[in-house]
Amino acid sequence: MRRMETVQRMRVRMVGSGWKLPHEGGSCFAPARGRHRDPPDRLEQCTPVAAVGETHSSEGWKKVVTLSVPSPRRRFAQEVDRPDDQVDLARAALLVAQEEYPQLPVEPYLSRLDALAEEVKGRLSNETAPLVVLQELLDALFHRNAFRGNREAYYDPRNSFLNDVLDRKRGIPLTLGMVLLEVGWRLELPMTGVNFPGHFLVRFEGEEVRLLVDPFDGGRVRFEDEAQDLLDRVYGGMVRVQPAFLRAASRRDMLVRLLTNLKGVYLNARDHRRALAAVERILVIHPTSPSEIRDRGTLLARMGRTEEALEQLEWYLDYAPEAADAGRIRTLVEELRTTGGESEGMGGRRG
Repeated sequence: MRRMETVQRMRVRMVGSGWKLPHEGGSCFAPARGRHRDPPDRLEQCTPVAAVGETHSSEGWKKVVTLSVPSPRRRFAQEVDRPDDQVDLARAALLVAQEEYPQLPVEPYLSRLDALAEEVKGRLSNETAPLVVLQELLDALFHRNAFRGNREAYYDPRNSFLNDVLDRKRGIPLTLGMVLLEVGWRLELPMTGVNFPGHFLVRFEGEEVRLLVDPFDGGRVRFEDEAQDLLDRVYGGMVRVQPAFLRAASRRDMLVRLLTNLKGVYLNARDHRRALAAVERILVIHPTSPSEIRDRGTLLARMGRTEEALEQLEWYLDYAPEAADAGRIRTLVEELRTTGGESEGMGGRRG
């Protein structure tokens, strides 16, 4: 019971309570601080919270409905809180970017994906054979529009923001794969993401043939039995292909991988605030992930938020007392109780 209550409190904090809008007023207020905030552009931007309170006035007791202005984090949580095949992958990825770019307009970038699909359709005439459509799609993205892998600055965080990828036409395997998938789905192609180790791929699942597309390598097409060659490039022949490596990735899987990439980039840059934001959005999707709760606690400790850090780390030890790093985390907890020490050693996944 204690564990579940703690998880629920953490989830509320990570999504955020938002700004409150009095039902009969025109301004938003911070519930904890009471400071005035600019009103939202439209009332429709505010969504009802669960609770309805009562207050007393000269007219007697009446209900007071509070409304909450959705932040990018809240909208992201709403987007992923639905059946996986109904998650709008591009919209969710743009909401990830919106925390970095608060004024980012989402709809124009979704329209850019629509336009890429229309460009392909315009060159197909009445051709509908899936393999022909796939070839035209690859030509459109990787030749005419010149999308390519950013080999020169692979760990630039902009490679993980879908708006930047669409603007700069540079990205990592995952974000280029998201562009390929989103345009392919608009063309009704049978395509799925593949969480291949170290290098995201896209699978074309035709009736007669299954192909792997490498979005980082100019849309190069491979047969599945060539996957070992790609794995050798990444791991130097140290890892053998397993069936699990070629399983389809869910949309939530892809978003977690996107956020894990960002977490790794920011940890390497010692940007604790942004790394924490990435961890917290992973926890929106997987709220009881022990490793992410541990990482959140460690980052909070580095940021001097000792009480919150202890809550996270103690939960982790309660949940995984025999974990390989349990001894290190216990030492950190003791340091936080006395001196507020720091911890090192978190990392992210590539591409």
